[in-house]
Amino acid sequence: MELPIKIISTDFDGTVHSDGEHPRVPLSLQNRIAELQERGVKWVVNTGRDFNSLVAALDSARLKVAPDYLVVVEREIHVRDGQGYDACLAWNERCRSDQAILFAKVEPRLEAVVDWINERYQAVIYADDYSPFCLAAATNGDADGILRHVGEAFRDMPELSIVRNDVYARFSHAAYNKGTAMSEVARLNQVSRNHILAAGDHYNDLPMLSLDHARYLVAPANAISEVKAWVSRQGGYVSLDPYGHGVVQGLDHFLDQTTAKVAI
Repeated sequence: MELPIKIISTDFDGTVHSDGEHPRVPLSLQNRIAELQERGVKWVVNTGRDFNSLVAALDSARLKVAPDYLVVVEREIHVRDGQGYDACLAWNERCRSDQAILFAKVEPRLEAVVDWINERYQAVIYADDYSPFCLAAATNGDADGILRHVGEAFRDMPELSIVRNDVYARFSHAAYNKGTAMSEVARLNQVSRNHILAAGDHYNDLPMLSLDHARYLVAPANAISEVKAWVSRQGGYVSLDPYGHGVVQGLDHFLDQTTAKVAI
């Protein structure tokens, strides 16, 4: 029988991985993914970490199963090749080119925005290789206020998006996020959104936790309230268990549900 789920796209930190868990990714989830991979299912780790940070975290977690794809900094795609990962050059180069063009338009207007923030908030603002504007706010309330102002300041640039995770945020091109990267992986594998499961816990997961990109949506118990509500409204599964324990419950829920429908 053909499996209804052909791609599993999961956030990493707080969704399948927790430093406070032993092992950091539950064996129940690792075993289920390994079983599904043997039947052709692809596992995508879809994260805000950069490539080197994610690879180090995967190594440290001592997983018995390896992701088939890595989506890093919420947009760049790498595919497993033997023991390592190769960049998906066409997508990544287009992404970087579009980002560079957009950020060149943004940068002349940043000084006034940064000055406004510094006059009102205790926040760390910096640039890195992925964004000319990165924010580490003191509190979530401060992040709310800062990002409202930033969004208003750039309201005439709909191609600019703000990617947020807790008190942290950065700029990105609106065409590149966890959802569109996941859909590009699906395109490369000739899989429709009807055969994709996505799981996440925070703001930056919202683009992939969407019926536009995936049919089956999962949030673990530790997900923020906005994510739980968003997943629930779309008919997704909100687990009572946290981290990877909740993800494997959601995965089994949809596999059981869809297999039963097929059997009928």
